[in-house]
Amino acid sequence: MKNITLDSVDKEILSLLQADSDIAIQDIAEKVGLTATPCWRRIQRLQEQGLIQRRVALLDAQSLGLNLTVFVQVKAARHDDKWLTQFAEHCSAFEEVVEFYRMSGEYDYLLKVMVADMQRFDHFYKRLIKGVNLGDVTSSFAMEQIKYTTSLPLNQM
Repeated sequence: MKNITLDSVDKEILSLLQADSDIAIQDIAEKVGLTATPCWRRIQRLQEQGLIQRRVALLDAQSLGLNLTVFVQVKAARHDDKWLTQFAEHCSAFEEVVEFYRMSGEYDYLLKVMVADMQRFDHFYKRLIKGVNLGDVTSSFAMEQIKYTTSLPLNQM
């Protein structure tokens, strides 16, 4: 992806949309000092450039009964394309896996898993290890969520 240059108005628009994707164009325009049409054009450009990928509703995990967050670290059984593709497809298919990363360091992969309770995690774990040959798996259970945000740090650019 090419490096896209954003001015302060673009960043403010993105910040407002990260905080509330339902905010009206007119409200965004007023807050950034534009009229509605130029503001709408900027948002369209940001979407076309892929900076705004989609707009979603953020759900409350606790209210939905997803009380257990688990970070699962996996060592690859092999390091070839076939295994990597199979493992990625296998893990991506689980609804409980909400984030999935290939890592450097001792473990090759990190999965963030959200489930209702330990019994549901055990059920997930059994399905995880059954579907593909793994080298090593370890799990850490989050005791407290101290910070959670979906907002990206726009001042780093």
